[in-house]
Amino acid sequence: MAGPLTSLKVIEFSGLGPGPLAGQLLADLGADVIAVDRVTAAPDPTDINRRGKRSVALDLKLSQGRTIARHLLSDADILIEGFRPGVMEKLGLGPSDCPETLIYGRMTGWGQDGPLAQTAGHDINYLALSGVLSMIGPADLPPTPPLNLIGDYGGGTMFLLFGLLAAVIERGVSGKGQVVDAAMIDGVPAMMGLLHALQARGIWEETRARNWLDGGAPFYRCYTCACGGVIAVGALEPQFFAELVEKAGLDDDMKGQNDKRTWQSRTEHYAAVFARRSRADWMQIFDGSDACVAPVLSTREAADHPQNVARAVFADVDGVLQANPAPRFSRSVPADPKSPGGMGAETDAILGGLGYTAAEIGDMRDVGVLK
Repeated sequence: MAGPLTSLKVIEFSGLGPGPLAGQLLADLGADVIAVDRVTAAPDPTDINRRGKRSVALDLKLSQGRTIARHLLSDADILIEGFRPGVMEKLGLGPSDCPETLIYGRMTGWGQDGPLAQTAGHDINYLALSGVLSMIGPADLPPTPPLNLIGDYGGGTMFLLFGLLAAVIERGVSGKGQVVDAAMIDGVPAMMGLLHALQARGIWEETRARNWLDGGAPFYRCYTCACGGVIAVGALEPQFFAELVEKAGLDDDMKGQNDKRTWQSRTEHYAAVFARRSRADWMQIFDGSDACVAPVLSTREAADHPQNVARAVFADVDGVLQANPAPRFSRSVPADPKSPGGMGAETDAILGGLGYTAAEIGDMRDVGVLK
C-alpha cells in the first residue's frame, strides 16, 4: 500500500464520530488499520469512514475475545478508542494492560477526568461549553450549530491525530509509548487563538453578527442573487475590498470599511445590488479577480467545480461521492480510495496471521467469540 504511514499498525476499537474518521485518515495515508467490530455485516459502500481498513469481529465480553484483542495489540503502534473513561480498563484492555511501546489514543468529548467525564454529550454540547457556539448564528436567534465539523472533527479527530503522530515522533526518542488524552473540550478552544486575541484587544463584540467573521461585516457574509443562488463574499483586506467595490459597482466609501456604525446600511445596500444579477452572472464578473467572491455550491456542484476537478479533490467510489486522501505528498502518494469492506470481513485472515489455525478459528466462531 502506498502513502507515508505504511510503517504504522493501528488497532481501532469501533465507535462513532471522530475515532472512525481518525482511523480512516490514517488508512488513507497507508497505515494498516484493523477495526475491532462487535458484529459481522455486509459491506456498505456509503460507510466512508471504514475505507482502507481491515476488520475483525470479536465479542470483548468473553475472555477469549479479549485475549485475541491483546494479541492484536502486542505488535501494534497505535490504539484508538472512544469509550467513556474506564470502559477499556474494565475489559482488561486499559493502558496498563498493553505493551509499553503502544501509543494509546483516547478520544472523548469531555476528557478522561473532570466532573463531566462520565456524562454523555455531543458536538453541540462541547461547543456550548467551549464558548464557540455563542459566537455562531444571527444576533436575533439562538446560536446555529455548524454541523459537527468543529467539535467532532476539528477539535476531536484532528487533535487526536496530532497527538498520536506527535507521540510516534517522541517514541523514536524515548522508545516508549504513552496515553494521548484527546478531548473535544480541549481541542476546540485550542483553535480559538485568533478569536481570543481579538476579544483581548477589544475588537470582538460578544453580540453575534457584529464582527468580522460572524456575518456582521457587509464584506464578509453571504448574499442571495436574482436566481435564488447564493454567493460568499470574503473581502477582508483593504485591497480586496476595493476590488469588490469596483467589480460589483457598489458605489461605496472605501475609507469607512471597518466603521461598524455603517455596517447595517451597507449590508442592505450590498444585498440589493447582489440581488440584481444571477449567481452565474456574478461569477463571470468576479472570474479571476481578488475580490474573494465564491459561489455557495451544493456538495454535488462542488464536485464539478473546475478547481476541485483540477486537483481531484473528490472521488466517485462505487457511486458514492467522497473526498480523496489529503494532504498531498510529493513522493509517498496514497492509493486511490476504494469501497470499504464489511464488518468482520477479514476476521479469519487476521487471526490466521496471528497464528490461529482454521480449526481454532472455527471453534471460536462456534462458541460466539467471533461475531
